[in-house]
Amino acid sequence: MSKGRILVVEDDFDISNMLRIYFSGQGYDVEVAARGGDALKMTREALPQLIVLDIMLPDMNGYDVCRELRTTTRTSHIPIIFLTQKDERSDKITGLELGADDYITKPFDIEELKLRVKNQIERAERENYTDPNSGLPSSALIEERLRELMRSDDTWTYLDSKIDNFEDFKEVYGFVAGNEVLRFMALLMGEVVDSHGTPNDFLGHPGGDNFVIISYASDAEAFRNALVEKFNEDVQQHYSFIDRERGHMLRENKEVPLMTLSVGSVSNVTHHFADIREITERAAEDRRSGGAEDFEEIETSW
Repeated sequence: MSKGRILVVEDDFDISNMLRIYFSGQGYDVEVAARGGDALKMTREALPQLIVLDIMLPDMNGYDVCRELRTTTRTSHIPIIFLTQKDERSDKITGLELGADDYITKPFDIEELKLRVKNQIERAERENYTDPNSGLPSSALIEERLRELMRSDDTWTYLDSKIDNFEDFKEVYGFVAGNEVLRFMALLMGEVVDSHGTPNDFLGHPGGDNFVIISYASDAEAFRNALVEKFNEDVQQHYSFIDRERGHMLRENKEVPLMTLSVGSVSNVTHHFADIREITERAAEDRRSGGAEDFEEIETSW
């Protein structure tokens, strides 16, 4: 099982390749970006659980990359460790002021960097900042975002999503395949936000088969429909050819439906909420009832 996903942003091939080989050997999934723009694009497409970020890059400096990550809702929670050639106090302070979690000065001790990476990933998981499987914000950050909604005057929609028959899938295909579905769901949510959402949309994973989205998109129904349709179509790739053809799994010689996605929603357009618990409970109730009624109300209100 992977210890986590790391994105190394470094234009020096010798250093980036050394870090890729070393951390891959330590059990991490490692990707490398040589440019800041590539790093931002790769981060949007697949959230890493930690970023090792060089300050000196060919297209933009690491400070600008960090600033962009920290001011974008979807990436603001990712731990960042700066790599710098300098050992000057001002450089360290600048990085920490921008929201970096740690820094290490070149030339660095690889064992020290390994411990810093391990500690940052474990801290995020221990404090419920990120889910270890999907890499998405977990309970503490979801609750923080919900509290911000209670103070917001913006129009927003909270979507509660559940992967139906996920536990049956894990029983038939195993734990590792189940984790692949969770990572697939995180990627799919990001794709739908890119095509139907806004830069400020928030993605979260409270745990298990449950995911949440807070969207500021003007057409929440189109957003929901795209999410459900894309999941129900693309999730087929996680099944064997036989199961796809017959349209079900077999568990203990009993037919079990394939996974589908159920989504419920609530919006501050149609409801006034007394507290954050009411938001989550109303959305879960809407999901269990089929998830259509609230969208009809929202469409009428807009």
